[in-house]
Amino acid sequence: MKIILTHEVSGLGAAGEVVDVKDGYARNYLIPRNFAIRWTKGGEKDVAQIRRARKIHEIATIEQANEIKAQLEAVKVRLAVRSGDAGRLFGSVTPADVASAIEAAGGPKIDKRRVELGAPIKTLGAHATSVRLHPEVAAKVNVEVVSA
Repeated sequence: MKIILTHEVSGLGAAGEVVDVKDGYARNYLIPRNFAIRWTKGGEKDVAQIRRARKIHEIATIEQANEIKAQLEAVKVRLAVRSGDAGRLFGSVTPADVASAIEAAGGPKIDKRRVELGAPIKTLGAHATSVRLHPEVAAKVNVEVVSA
């Protein structure tokens, strides 16, 4: 099935691209989560609009991405969450939590969809996360999860 991506999807493509995926993946995952819309001849107009919006929000050059990477790696991120006695969290830390903690720590504003957690964070302590700033640039951010 041909679809138009409305958001960046890891391993598939960036917003505004027309890609061909299996029918079930499109129907059951991408379209219900508003990551994509069905491709139509009229949808080609939407592609131009999505690309214009993406250019406004994306980091344009590698130099700019490297500047933001330096800012991110210099920030000490502490995230206070509720936890039990054994150090296990009630729930888990989400990419949105990490993005808001970076901004609260004095770092640049980051879109939550750019934060990549290797595995769900469910314990207290230091955890390494990655922020995909540009297709060629990713920043490593250490997040310290502490009990609230």
